[in-house]
Amino acid sequence: MSQNSEKFLLVDDDITFSTTLSRSLKRRGYIVEVAHSVDEALQRCEVFTPDKAVIDLKLETRSGLSLIPILRQRFPKLRMIVLTGYSSIATTVDAIKMGANNYLQKPAGTREILAAFDDHPIQDETPTETLSPPSLDRIEWEHIQRVLAENDGNISETARQLGMHRRTLQRKLQKRPAKN
Repeated sequence: MSQNSEKFLLVDDDITFSTTLSRSLKRRGYIVEVAHSVDEALQRCEVFTPDKAVIDLKLETRSGLSLIPILRQRFPKLRMIVLTGYSSIATTVDAIKMGANNYLQKPAGTREILAAFDDHPIQDETPTETLSPPSLDRIEWEHIQRVLAENDGNISETARQLGMHRRTLQRKLQKRPAKN
């Protein structure tokens, strides 16, 4: 076991995932604090000054995105990675604009997460375009995600703004987006 004095804040409402990642990081010598909500993360930061943070995008009560600017203001040198099972270009851009250093799609292992903290953050990289343009389904899904984020996750208001029935919107949100 290597000795490492770096402190990790892990914010994820998936108890199994956060416990597994926490154990793996501790085995590598990191000091780890786990929080399962935005409020709990802020509480932990009252006495814990993290060097790195892994934040889940979709937490039970609030988006993990709401935590990024607060942590960035309190800890300007903090390195942050956002994890999500629902990747979209819109949320990636939002996370980076708010101060995250990188963005990974779940499932992500410990090695992949640690590699994402490399000295080459995503914002310094030149984005590469895929050879084929995104599909209409993908564009629609990203637009829905953007409107949903603007409405703080309110399904009814998002459905009204998009001009569709609430149940139709819920069905669309349950589908995974097309890759491109």
